[in-house]
Amino acid sequence: MITVVIPTLNSEHVLVPTLASLVPGSAQGLVREVILADGGSVDETEKIADVAGCGFHKGPHDLGARLRAAAHGARGNWLMFLDPAAVLEEEWTRELRVFIEKAERLGQTEKRAATFKLAFEGFGLQPRLAEAAAASRRAFGIRPRAEQGLLITKRFYQSLGGHKDGGRARERLLARIGRRRIVTLRAAVVIGTEYS
Repeated sequence: MITVVIPTLNSEHVLVPTLASLVPGSAQGLVREVILADGGSVDETEKIADVAGCGFHKGPHDLGARLRAAAHGARGNWLMFLDPAAVLEEEWTRELRVFIEKAERLGQTEKRAATFKLAFEGFGLQPRLAEAAAASRRAFGIRPRAEQGLLITKRFYQSLGGHKDGGRARERLLARIGRRRIVTLRAAVVIGTEYS
């Protein structure tokens, strides 16, 4: 059903928790495959992909071109783009399943996409302030950040022309989808405070 696409570049230190958070989706039959769209890693990223049973696609260094190529080869009819350092919180599978079923039932699969709520790892004030800022962005209708991930049907993705070349490819795709067509799920994706 879902192909998860993760862009990687020397991501061995952050990748294992991300892949571990996908295991419940795989066990429930929700995640069909995971593809690491790699931009030339020289660390152990490819070895981690092999051990975890992920597809490893060596692509160009350009982020947009890598993501587009990986999405083109995806077997799932839904695509989920995730940051290599993004860890999905519990209950994400239920949220995705509800969103997908509703979109399909209402005939909205080529009109709606989804992102996760943003949460920051760590203790203390800084992560909580970053989460409050992210919630404010959502409340004021500002489009989501690329780190929040993206769930979209392959057909909708293709109709938008996929990711364009360049380092800001993810942000530009979110802009083309448009804030009003993106649903923010209640399940959170946790990222490090360096992204805040």
